[in-house]
Amino acid sequence: MLQMPLSHSLFALLVTVIWGLSFVVIKLGVGTTPPLLLAALRFLFAAIPAVFFVPRPKTSWTIIVAYGFFLGVAQFGLLFAAIAFGMPASLASVVMQAQVFFTILFAALLMNERPGPHQIAGGLVAGLGLVLIAWPRMTGGGAGPFVMTVIAAAAWGVANIVSKRAGRVDMLGFIVWSSLVAPLPLFGLSLWLDGPEAVIAALTRMDGGTLAAVAYLAYPTTIFAFGIWAYLLSRHPAATVTPFALFVPVAGILGSVLILGEAVHPIEAVGGAVIVLGLAFNVFGPRLKKAVRKVL
Repeated sequence: MLQMPLSHSLFALLVTVIWGLSFVVIKLGVGTTPPLLLAALRFLFAAIPAVFFVPRPKTSWTIIVAYGFFLGVAQFGLLFAAIAFGMPASLASVVMQAQVFFTILFAALLMNERPGPHQIAGGLVAGLGLVLIAWPRMTGGGAGPFVMTVIAAAAWGVANIVSKRAGRVDMLGFIVWSSLVAPLPLFGLSLWLDGPEAVIAALTRMDGGTLAAVAYLAYPTTIFAFGIWAYLLSRHPAATVTPFALFVPVAGILGSVLILGEAVHPIEAVGGAVIVLGLAFNVFGPRLKKAVRKVL
């Protein structure tokens, strides 16, 4: 099945809005908290105390640990650090959508999922939109943070494949229990890279803004959004679900402009429109094809 029900499509769009705004929250959070510590707190709050009330999903520990590592440690550890090192939130929201292409590639290679013609065409159109958005900002974040963000996108692609391997399990439990994997490695890396003094100072001086950032990243962004995303991936081909994430940079750029005051180049507005066009082609391609056939 290459087409999702409308309700599933709307949930996918809601997830992308939540994720788009999360880049703004990350940018605000790393301004006062070491990035790896902030990532650790995100997954600690996502797991505790929910893990005491939510049953463990009926899948192997290997799947749970792999998903928690690639999503929590690899993807978000790199992303938070990249933003802290100067990657603009708006550009990060764009580059991370390379996960769409990584996921479709990994699914084709590892799971024999072949994208349909309309999905390939929609991906190419949306890819053009990504290039248009990223082009005027390529020098803004620096080469290091940019490469870190690309690797983070690849890690997200791997996490998507792992979640598909989990099958149709309880996705709330899957997200909560896999969130247990990330805090200790991220805390350890933060202690190593930032130093105990910086970590202790950040923990003892947390203000309301930092707590609000952690809460947003832990609950709407992690438990709700990734739970819905994993649910959709367990029921539809990766090439059908992942292109919805191409709307994330549109929400991310709008949020960055309105909240952070980041400037938007006119070509980025064009790129955002092209992304929406590619997404629409991917989602409604089969319906349009049927409508054309009826007319002809």
